[in-house]
Amino acid sequence: MKPLGRLRLGVNIDHVATVRNARGSAWPDPLRAALLAEASGADGITAHLREDRRHIRDSDIEALAAGLRIPLNFECAATDEMKAIALRLRPHAVCLVPEKREERTTEGGLDVAGDAARLTDYVAELRAAGCRVSMFIGHDPRQIEASAAIGAAVVELHTGLYSELHAEDRHAETEAELHGLQKGAALAHSLGLEVHAGHGLTYDNVAPIAAMPQVMELNIGHFLIGEAIYRGLDGALDEMRRRMDQAREGL
Repeated sequence: MKPLGRLRLGVNIDHVATVRNARGSAWPDPLRAALLAEASGADGITAHLREDRRHIRDSDIEALAAGLRIPLNFECAATDEMKAIALRLRPHAVCLVPEKREERTTEGGLDVAGDAARLTDYVAELRAAGCRVSMFIGHDPRQIEASAAIGAAVVELHTGLYSELHAEDRHAETEAELHGLQKGAALAHSLGLEVHAGHGLTYDNVAPIAAMPQVMELNIGHFLIGEAIYRGLDGALDEMRRRMDQAREGL
């Protein structure tokens, strides 16, 4: 199967805010990082406004919505509070994610199938406001099919387990998880969903995900922000883009 288009790179700037909040100051500024990513070739910016505001704050989302020229992907839990913010700001995309206060980062995919009735109405309101709605899910076919049924435009496949297994050199399990992601991407595409992927991706593990022809966008944050300490954000993005493009060659 030939690739469906250029693979986009979305940059998650949450952890710029994590560093800022560690000192309770105004620096580093997430908007400045987002604008630098924009200037360095990012195709979009992702920011997750958590219920506990542990990194990104309401003022950051306001600034990003006003200041970016590339699309803003607003990650949030499917709560009334977050829906009201999204309906007011109308970002390009809203990615609905599971959220638990005790987790360090998003640990799994959203249970779309188990909450389909509520999410159908939730998604419809966001769509009516002009937002592309994405479901952050695992590769379980039930969740993919439910995402299509409730009217989502996009699924973002959670690559966290794949990334963990790859880092631990658990080769057979890594291959099994990669196969599940490949099947999930193919199913989602067959149902008319745009396919994105993200969580835990690095220079070392990105190629097999980038090589999936149905995947149109990767969203990467923590690794790139960390790598920017050594290379600068522009250099970190350039190297990720190089590896993504190399993985797509010949498809």
